[in-house]
Amino acid sequence: MKKVLFVTVLLMACVFTANAQKFALIDMEYITQNIPAYQQANNQLSTLSEKYQKEVEALSKEAENLYKQYQQNVSKLSATQRNQKEEAIVAKEKEAQQLRQKYFGPEGEMAKKQEELVAPIHDKIYEAVKQLAQRNNYDVVFDRASAEGTMIFASPRIDISDQVLARLGYSK
Repeated sequence: MKKVLFVTVLLMACVFTANAQKFALIDMEYITQNIPAYQQANNQLSTLSEKYQKEVEALSKEAENLYKQYQQNVSKLSATQRNQKEEAIVAKEKEAQQLRQKYFGPEGEMAKKQEELVAPIHDKIYEAVKQLAQRNNYDVVFDRASAEGTMIFASPRIDISDQVLARLGYSK
């Protein structure tokens, strides 16, 4: 909510000073869709995510099966055996949760792999945008695909997405 309010205030401030500033737009989604390396990185991330998800689901399924077995046999078990079974179920659930965190957490394998594969591409795009902005004296370059700001209309003539792609060597 704060980001939306901040972006709105920023856009309002920009509107009042628009006479003195030069704007441009990019569409980051359009740019990344036209970079084969980005598509390959996304495919690798999807494949890896599916693999990790299957491993986590397998552990969760094991915990679920242990619980079902426990429920079926609970009346036949002694208090000590019940405790052991309950601890085994909790341990398996904890193991699944730890694996999920290892793979999908903020510092997990997926975040590291995304940083490794996608960050260099984003850095190149940023550099290309920066160079174009400096060369053409743009004061502000907005990303129309960004979810943080709502753009109702923007003239296509200020969209420099194709120029960014050309600068990166992916001209259409």
